[in-house]
Amino acid sequence: MKLMFSGAAHEVTGSCHYLEASGVKMLIDCGMEQGVDYYVNQDIPVPPSELDYILLTHAHVDHSGMIPFYYARGFRGQVLCTEPTKELCDIMLRDSANIQEFEAEWKSRKAKRAGKAEVEPLYTMQDVLGAVQLFQGYPYKERIQIAENIEIQFTDVGHLLGSSSIEIWATENDITRKIVFSGDIGNYDQPILKDPEYTKDADYVIMESTYGDRLHGDHPEYVQELARIIQSTLDRGGNLVIPSFAVGRTQQLLYYIRQIKEEKMVTGHGCFPVYVDSPLAIEATNVFNKNVVSCFDEEAMELIMEGINPLSFDGLKLSVTSDQSKAINFDRQPKVIISASGMCEAGRIRHHLKHNLWRKESVVLFIGYQALNTLGRALLEGAKEVKLFGESIQVKADIRRLEGMSGHADKAGLIRWVTAFEEKPKKVFVVHGEDQVCDLFADTLNRQYHLDASAPFSGAEFDLIRNEWIKKGEGIPVPKVETGKKKQPSGVYARLLAAGQRLMTVIKHNEGGANKDLAKFADQINSLCDKWDR
Repeated sequence: MKLMFSGAAHEVTGSCHYLEASGVKMLIDCGMEQGVDYYVNQDIPVPPSELDYILLTHAHVDHSGMIPFYYARGFRGQVLCTEPTKELCDIMLRDSANIQEFEAEWKSRKAKRAGKAEVEPLYTMQDVLGAVQLFQGYPYKERIQIAENIEIQFTDVGHLLGSSSIEIWATENDITRKIVFSGDIGNYDQPILKDPEYTKDADYVIMESTYGDRLHGDHPEYVQELARIIQSTLDRGGNLVIPSFAVGRTQQLLYYIRQIKEEKMVTGHGCFPVYVDSPLAIEATNVFNKNVVSCFDEEAMELIMEGINPLSFDGLKLSVTSDQSKAINFDRQPKVIISASGMCEAGRIRHHLKHNLWRKESVVLFIGYQALNTLGRALLEGAKEVKLFGESIQVKADIRRLEGMSGHADKAGLIRWVTAFEEKPKKVFVVHGEDQVCDLFADTLNRQYHLDASAPFSGAEFDLIRNEWIKKGEGIPVPKVETGKKKQPSGVYARLLAAGQRLMTVIKHNEGGANKDLAKFADQINSLCDKWDR
């Protein structure tokens, strides 16, 4: 029974862990990296075609975004998650494919003019359409047998609609181990979603540490502070531009602004317009409205019972088409603009920043985590000039942050979650945090709470039966020549190699089949080889 760490080891994004037990091969999360890589992620030890399952904690692309990539390289197992996560991934992965294809086309045009090779997307819409057919959605708290010796259960962890920690019971050689993956642990006392639920027992825990080195502080008065920011921005004739994650944070903002408008907390600007400029956010809001019973907290449900939609209000304008998006910046009326992506790395928010960063009367308000080496992080750290669409933009707008408004638990919340186990786990593995944060949080768990905690690097492997390391990861830095560049896809030839690996997987699966069928299969393969052998 082996656990291997691949992604989000001493890094925040790209969550991916490999678990092999009783012959079943699975990933827990299959996320895309965002921002710059600092450590080389080691590949999982089997080709994608040999994976039986991907277990998904939630829909954010840093946990789900590489599933279509694995599909394109032969994965045909099942993706198991909660029903809301399945619904959100259907729209989020399509959005990701659109971004991949658009950026590849744009870069290819530039490359062609420079006489360089064209750029291929990480994956295509066809890959997404194939991958979403593999998803199976389940309710919370239902124990599910996925193989003879493997059972799983999803527990609400309050980070995002449908988000979960995943409990896995695995038996091998008559020895059973319970492994719990925290996923992203939600913040407490947030609107709309329920607080994180605790898990009673585990042999091994793999937990996130995004805010493992800081506290959010006293629970701020988000509504009052947001109302003050809206009031001051509109008073000086500017736009309030909010880079927001389309799923989760946008709905939270709508919840707050509905209250601000209902209680008339912003005056002198009538029914001021609020634009949600993100087709993904609009579709995601519809998914939220479909899952109120299973996921909404008591306060949100009280509004629902009164016939009030907690995510809608007068003055809300939804921008779907690109023409509608462009028109926002030609309308001189002061307004609130909520747009994705939340870290300003892609999407329509970059256009709104281009039109507002140079305006001293405008405000850019950050409301979520900004990964290292993202545009959002640069702006928060005081960048005076940024480049957007090849153009240098002076930063004169007021750059602000709504402190404490996070979908992640802070250090206290993380500790509350991990110390809720009734007996201490054999070991706690700390992942999904910046380099030093992982070590600091693991050290805190060791020294103050007497837990056996460590922060593995990518490539580390652990034997869950013997309770010992098979191999410790080395933390290999990304070569300097790659620093500042995103990983490039390996091209169509890599897909061909992956198809060959999948063919070998299918051949192995047919061992013991009828001789007549195997002979026919062999003839078909040889016929194909004859056609392409050069």
